[in-house]
Amino acid sequence: MTSVPASQIVLVGMMGAGKSTVAKLLGLALERRVVDLDREIEKASGHSIGELFELEGEASFRAREIDGLRAVLASNEQVVIAAGGGLVTSEAARTILSGTLCIWLKATPATLISRVGQSTNRPLLRSDPVGTIERLVSERAQWYEDAATMVIDVDGLNSKQVTAMILDRLEYPC
Repeated sequence: MTSVPASQIVLVGMMGAGKSTVAKLLGLALERRVVDLDREIEKASGHSIGELFELEGEASFRAREIDGLRAVLASNEQVVIAAGGGLVTSEAARTILSGTLCIWLKATPATLISRVGQSTNRPLLRSDPVGTIERLVSERAQWYEDAATMVIDVDGLNSKQVTAMILDRLEYPC
């Protein structure tokens, strides 16, 4: 358990794990600013994530994620960050995350597929969403594990329950 919440909390996990929603709830409970890296990248670029993938490619998008993460963390303010699902694929990002309270919202492929399997606005799911999710979970699991300070299994839980579990692990009174 973490007795005092870290000043900078980063939620990581696959698309559909609930990072954005849990970040909002956690930010409210901890009275902290919430940053959704994907939304910040969209605002700064004037393009959706899907458009950025098409215009610049995945590697360029991942560089934007790392730059965005660095910028938010450089402020040293108390913040809750919802990271993009692929952020952990970068060794540089995993190194940066080591200085934060990094919480992996862990979900099985079945849970993720039930939440986002038919989504058309996620660039990596445009063809074979089920196979892609299963492959990405397998490829990224070790990176999430390596980056995580805390792991929360989100299967069968709603966002409020996940938030309550995090607060409990932080020993923060609800």
